[in-house]
Amino acid sequence: MEDASKDHQLRSGFGRYHRQMLCPQIGEAGQRRLADSAVTLIGCGALGTVIADSLVRAGVGRLRIVDRDFVELNNLQRQVLFDEGDVEAGVPKAVAAAEKLSRVNSTVQIEPIVADAHGGNILPWAQDAALIMDGTDNFETRFLINDVSVKLQIPWVYGACIATGGMMMPILPGQTACLRCVWSEPPPPGSSPTCDTAGILGTTVHFVATLQVNEALKILTGRLDDVTRHLVQIDAWRPAMEHFEIGAARTPDCPCCGQRRFEYLDRPAGDRQATLCGRNAVQIGGGDGAMADLSAVAARVAPVAKRPLLQSRYLLRFTVDHYAITLFRDGRAIIQGTQDITEARSAYARYIGS
Repeated sequence: MEDASKDHQLRSGFGRYHRQMLCPQIGEAGQRRLADSAVTLIGCGALGTVIADSLVRAGVGRLRIVDRDFVELNNLQRQVLFDEGDVEAGVPKAVAAAEKLSRVNSTVQIEPIVADAHGGNILPWAQDAALIMDGTDNFETRFLINDVSVKLQIPWVYGACIATGGMMMPILPGQTACLRCVWSEPPPPGSSPTCDTAGILGTTVHFVATLQVNEALKILTGRLDDVTRHLVQIDAWRPAMEHFEIGAARTPDCPCCGQRRFEYLDRPAGDRQATLCGRNAVQIGGGDGAMADLSAVAARVAPVAKRPLLQSRYLLRFTVDHYAITLFRDGRAIIQGTQDITEARSAYARYIGS
């Protein structure tokens, strides 16, 4: 009987998932639901790489990876899909992740998108998904995901980590609290530790991302009664886990799910700018639909650049003055060497153009 069951699984194309399908929580029916599902992952850094790797190995049918950044050396301590070759080549994280994952599981359709998610572009990336996964590192983008989730009635799984601590909460629109039921506004600037001041352990990342993927598997296989209905907080070092029931109760006056005001989704894309955690860097530009002419910029800056330029079909990298500048095709630039937005805007205008 056991041999016949294994033969059936192999014939059905699910042989690689045999051990997973032996778990009664998944089974063949759950595996088929995974294969038919689509997930949009926003952010492919520490949490995002572990999430993407786990979902692809589990057999999710389609995975869209949206990330605005490129691979750097200090990512390799915790971002599991990247290597030193990606650093040397300046590969965008979404592209590097997709290339690695396609070799892990060629049956999964993986779509890399090198872009900064904002109100002007995120809806098409989310509307055909069964689930949105949070791999981001800032509250503004998480509130944007929350707006999309509530507006489109698509579940999402929040996750965050710093140092040895982290949090996770699944959000089922109409059934559980949304993120703004818990935090109506982002924490004030400077009130929370960052990876630049507190650091981050790779084990913390795995702990939180694994909890996120567990909830994702429940949602994608239709086991909604098993979905955690509270905020989970962990300490990876001790280790310890606490549950807070705030995730189970919706707040009637919540600005998002209560009043249905989608403030982060409705913000004009415009000229987005943000300091980047732990990077001594600022992101400037992009969001208006204009595409940068990388070759033209390379020709202009080559005479003043301090070292050979690195150019690919995705980005242009060069060093000038005390700045290391990475320009993407969508017009965004990451200006390393400052955390001052005004200074970064000046450098953008001087070397790339207004």
